Amino acid sequence: MIHFIGAGPGDPELLTIKGKKLIDQADVIVYAGSLVNPEVLADAKKGAEIHNSAHMNLDEVIDVMSKAHKAGKKVVRVHTGDPAIYGAHREQMDRLDELGIGYEVVPGVSSFLAVAAVLKKEYTLPDVSQTVILTRMEGRTPMPADEKLADLAKHRASLVIFLSVGMMDELASTLIPHYGEDAPVAVVYKATWEDQKIVTGTLKDIAGKVESAGIDRTALTVVGGFLGDEYSLSKLYDKHFTHGFRKGIE
Repeated sequence: MIHFIGAGPGDPELLTIKGKKLIDQADVIVYAGSLVNPEVLADAKKGAEIHNSAHMNLDEVIDVMSKAHKAGKKVVRVHTGDPAIYGAHREQMDRLDELGIGYEVVPGVSSFLAVAAVLKKEYTLPDVSQTVILTRMEGRTPMPADEKLADLAKHRASLVIFLSVGMMDELASTLIPHYGEDAPVAVVYKATWEDQKIVTGTLKDIAGKVESAGIDRTALTVVGGFLGDEYSLSKLYDKHFTHGFRKGIE
């Protein structure tokens, strides 16, 4: 069986216990070298065969994994964050299905969760936002109909934008009509890595700040009222609120 592993956002200690065990036991490792922190492979066993998929196409990735599997070797495919989010692992799984090769997916900590952690923020706040939208700007990969950023921005939800920091001027101008030019924004470069950078501002000034910081890739942009300080307290811990595990004070 081949194991697809979400390697976490960067900090090797945020790799799941299951994921680490599988990596450390693997005979063949194929990892997304342009995004995965190489430190997550630090305890790979001596003699393990390691391939950086940044230099490989889909056919080459499948060829390496299928040949190793047929040779009886333990194979892991290491993706950044959680492979279910912009991981391009569905196409790999479909190819393995065609070849009759079994696999499993070990989820990881996504970078969007790491961003909230390093910012010490919560995407869902009462009376501010109860919806989180994960999306990206349209680039070489087109967006489906009705998923343009301008369409999604109409909801004014907590917005997490992947793969788009190099288009910050366009991003900001697209969002301002819906969120307002004073809406808070944070851009986090390589969340949880040793060289992490955090840039905060508003839609009006974030593009200039990001350019000054020299950030043009490997960063997430988050936008919305959740970055502010005004919100209502939750009912979950309200002493007057009764739920299935606690009777509220009248």
